[in-house]
Amino acid sequence: MLASIATFAAYFVVMIAIGIGVYNRTRSQADFVLGGRRLNSWVAGLSANASDFSAWLLLGLPGAIYLSGLGEAWIAVGLGIGFAASWWLIAGRLRVYTERVTDARGGGDSDSLTLSSYLENRFADRSGALRLVSAVLILVFYLFYVASGLVAMGGLFNQVFGMPSSAAIIVGVSIVVLYTFLGGFLAVSLTDVLQAVMMWIALLIVPIVGIIAVTADADREVGDFADVLGGVEGSLGDALAPMVIISGLAWGVGYLGQPHILARFMGIRSATDVRKAGAISVTWAITAMVMAVILGFTGAVYFQDPLGDPEQVFAQLIQALLSPWVAGLLLAAILAAVMSTADSQLLVGASAVTEDGFRLFLRGRMSAMALVWTSRAAVIVIAILAATIALSGNNTIMGLVSYAWAGFGAGFGPVILLSLYWRNMNRAAALAGMIGGGATAILWDVLDNDGIRLGPIAVDALETGLYAMVPAVIVSLIGIFVFQYAGRTTTEMEEDFDRVEREFRSPGATPAGR
Repeated sequence: MLASIATFAAYFVVMIAIGIGVYNRTRSQADFVLGGRRLNSWVAGLSANASDFSAWLLLGLPGAIYLSGLGEAWIAVGLGIGFAASWWLIAGRLRVYTERVTDARGGGDSDSLTLSSYLENRFADRSGALRLVSAVLILVFYLFYVASGLVAMGGLFNQVFGMPSSAAIIVGVSIVVLYTFLGGFLAVSLTDVLQAVMMWIALLIVPIVGIIAVTADADREVGDFADVLGGVEGSLGDALAPMVIISGLAWGVGYLGQPHILARFMGIRSATDVRKAGAISVTWAITAMVMAVILGFTGAVYFQDPLGDPEQVFAQLIQALLSPWVAGLLLAAILAAVMSTADSQLLVGASAVTEDGFRLFLRGRMSAMALVWTSRAAVIVIAILAATIALSGNNTIMGLVSYAWAGFGAGFGPVILLSLYWRNMNRAAALAGMIGGGATAILWDVLDNDGIRLGPIAVDALETGLYAMVPAVIVSLIGIFVFQYAGRTTTEMEEDFDRVEREFRSPGATPAGR
């Protein structure tokens, strides 16, 4: 207990120290939201990993593998493909486009700081509709995403210290809010680098120690190969079911529309740094997911009796296999995974409130520091709302993440991808894609699990087992192509597209930063 308290306390001190250290470097909204677009390849790459993989990687995925076996590994396969595709297809173009596209309201280069402002400027939308719809989607789904991290934090503190989950959630969210409040994007990105390293090392050490312990125990009954691959409750046959494979692979599409990951692409120092950052990031991601899958199978073999909470299999392995001080350090890595995503999501959500709310309607009437303080206040408000969801109970990490992931992936993924490659895409198509994809993700989750009742009208649960991402992306694409005929492009939009494409493709391009 003493070792865990000491390592957790040291970790908290380092996180807060980083926030304090960069406090005076945050002088404008651009600094708070994107760190002044000055992330190098290593920081951008590792920050994208830490902000993405979170508690899902260290708790949710190993727990799902432990419980259901190989069927859940399809998620990791889909995510590996999708993550690489996001760096290859989106990162470089989005970095250039967000700085070079013409400001829809003021003319000149826009320097779009959020996904919402990028969409407004890309489609020359002076009505504010695109910005409003995208901001609403961001806030709604981030409340659930941040809540997933707080649920993980509560479970971890309960497992390690016996602390009630409600108290752990309050303590954890307070620490995350503090350093995000102080340092903004730069603090979040710098802490992400440390957190990414801690997560990767923990995923490397624990499966190795666990496999050694299992093979060294001659009295342990391992079971046959098919039983192990099926997890504690699943079977190998379930893992090869077409619906399981399709739903697992569909998770990869989500990478095209996650605002907290796209923010790393927007904040990288230049488009020329993207290739190196992508190589670092994808290598980390694929190796980490492979180790997380192995860890889940290791837990299924090591623990003879079923665990009460499968999502704590990593923490339980650490405590069972390692000395207290080493265990304390590795448990802090799980905490790092939780906090590294919660801080990024709080920041993007706060940016949506400030950039797409206050700044949109009070344009020119707020000073640079007033905007920063508004963003800091928004961080606190969003954290409180997310904590309320986490404290409501009956939520799993995997369930909350899958809900938010489908919403972002379908609501933004097709729109962002096509906006970077389709010269003639217009505002009406973008609106239809976002609304159709986001709404379908919400409705499918309700219909496919619980059904819905509206007065005397009842719709039974579909019970297809198909992940919401699949139908939601299909609806988004249909909406984009159908409503393309309801709008038009302008000469300015076409010229912007051609200008960005030339800059992106020009050999030896100079950094896109000012």
